Amino acid sequence: MAYWLFKTEPDAFSIDDLKNAPEQQTFWEGIRNYQARNFLRDEVKVGDSVFIYHSSCKVPAVVGIAKVVKAAEPDPHQFDLSSDYYDAKSSTDNPRWVGVTLAYEQHLRPVTLQAIKANTALTELALKKGGRLSIMPIIELEWQIILEMSGQS
Repeated sequence: MAYWLFKTEPDAFSIDDLKNAPEQQTFWEGIRNYQARNFLRDEVKVGDSVFIYHSSCKVPAVVGIAKVVKAAEPDPHQFDLSSDYYDAKSSTDNPRWVGVTLAYEQHLRPVTLQAIKANTALTELALKKGGRLSIMPIIELEWQIILEMSGQS
């Protein structure tokens, strides 16, 4: 099992939206960065744990946990002309973009970006280093530290 941090803008899709989704699951669509896509396609696996991180908001923070329940498959939005995620260079024979299906696990007491940056034990966390990717790996030690920061043990 691996650990990940998935960023989302809470105005677009929040941890509450995931919790309230049918069967508390959603297809994580709209990834349009090649490195993030490669993580989804090649490394994110069923059973992996995911921190849900609210970004581009007043208080960016890790706010919850999800589990990957379905491996990468083509993102259907890339073929939809009316979608913001449409990609004219993508085809059903050669899709460029993928997504995974996540299931809600739990809310966390928010662990803010400010608190993460202040924690000297999180020296290698990409988020702390200004990581802009929407999907990023987390090592187990970082996962445990952030869980402790949220009041979980």
